[in-house]
Amino acid sequence: MITTKIIDFQHKADINIPNEPFKLLGRILVSYNNGKWDYQLKKYPSEKVTEMCFPDENYDYEAMKDSVFVGAYDDEKCVGLAILQPGFFKYMYLYDLKVNQEYRGQHIGQILITKAKEIAKEKGYAGLYTQGQDNNPGACLFYLHTGFYIGGIDTNVYRHTKQAGKAILFSIVKLSKYSKKTEISC
Repeated sequence: MITTKIIDFQHKADINIPNEPFKLLGRILVSYNNGKWDYQLKKYPSEKVTEMCFPDENYDYEAMKDSVFVGAYDDEKCVGLAILQPGFFKYMYLYDLKVNQEYRGQHIGQILITKAKEIAKEKGYAGLYTQGQDNNPGACLFYLHTGFYIGGIDTNVYRHTKQAGKAILFSIVKLSKYSKKTEISC
């Protein structure tokens, strides 16, 4: 059974679970019309599907003292991680979310998002926000299906980098304490 807990100093090594590859199956195409964000999924043909893996971060528990680390555990093994950080406004920032490859598809990401929402609410935030690359539709669609909605897009952030041509989607989820229903724009 998967459980979640705040990762304390004694278990600080758990914040460095490795990044693992994920498939790049297409691209999220975002539009903004009449005050509403919308998107389409452009799927790649099977011969254009590739894999990507982010480099490992080597997080420093002590240096990230304002962060909240939430681990998903299978017994004593950390198999998923959510990192929350204070936001500059009324939304807490979901800085990182990852699940070990062998545990994907078991709703562990959803469990971590649920816990992250609880923590944000306890800390008095109106919700969470995060970001995902438009060429990682698995992550973007995951956020949309867990109650987030598109709140903006940045098409310039990757200029002059190896990631040139990609865009960042900013996603937000409001907590029920602050709204009567969760907004989803799909």
